Amino acid sequence: MRAVFLDRETLGTDVTLASVEALVGQLFLHDRTPPELMVERVDGFDMVIVNKVVLDGDLLRRLERPPQLVCVAATGVNNVDTDACAELGITVANCRGYGTDAVAQHTLCLMLALATRLIDYDGAVKAGDWHRSPQFCLLDYPIRELAGRTLGIVGLGTLGRRVAELGEALGMRVLVAQRPGGPDRGGREPLDSMLPKLDVLSLHCPLTAATRNLIDRRRLALMKPDALLINTARGGLVDEEALVAALRAGKLGGAGFDVLTTEPPRGGNPLLDEGIPNLIVTPHCAWASREARQRICEQLAENIRAWRDGQPVRVVV
Repeated sequence: MRAVFLDRETLGTDVTLASVEALVGQLFLHDRTPPELMVERVDGFDMVIVNKVVLDGDLLRRLERPPQLVCVAATGVNNVDTDACAELGITVANCRGYGTDAVAQHTLCLMLALATRLIDYDGAVKAGDWHRSPQFCLLDYPIRELAGRTLGIVGLGTLGRRVAELGEALGMRVLVAQRPGGPDRGGREPLDSMLPKLDVLSLHCPLTAATRNLIDRRRLALMKPDALLINTARGGLVDEEALVAALRAGKLGGAGFDVLTTEPPRGGNPLLDEGIPNLIVTPHCAWASREARQRICEQLAENIRAWRDGQPVRVVV
């Protein structure tokens, strides 16, 4: 079997694909693949591995010999035309659950950093404020304890549950929202009635028509003026311009984001403007612990082995 990985650099250089290489006769690796090279790098291969490279229907239908298996080195498969794959008899398998602990850890890190004003105090020390202090410490930024506070979760899947567990370990009370567009479930509260009760809101739901701009200007106004908003899920769940306005006006206590509406933000983004108070933005790296990325490599191998043995797993199509 001949396999090709079209965007190998998305997994970093500190993980190994040895388990995949052991399963295939030949594995061709490309750090990245521009659109003009897609046909020559895909045609004739038995299986194609992609992370974010787009496999659209037009491309797949143009191939003389399309692949039999597409392995996505991620959970989302929006970059693959699954309808075309079904039409052409191409199996599509993804990776799942590899980054639960990494994303939950990053979520907690953002919450703690905002509550303790970690970035502000680090900046103050580097600016020499501590050197000039008339007393032994700096107290310029208010620090809040999370114990006894209320954490709200939108999206109680595997990841949301893990964040809820970590919040409870800190002594937080956890509430779960009834996700708009999702099925009614007991023990969950309508989002609008839950928001005024929260000290921290953490988003862990997918981006759908029902959840796009889920946290908009109206819902931001429902939150406490010192509440924290965390988004390690998907860009587009929050109205970014409305969030910036709330932070600048002191109507929200802080925000921590690992995702933006457009990534990478080559055209800029409101959340990247200077001078926004108590805002932390990280570059969609919450999932990317070395352990999580190695789990992806192992799941790719599992997907290939299972498909080869006629019992495919993690099948999307």
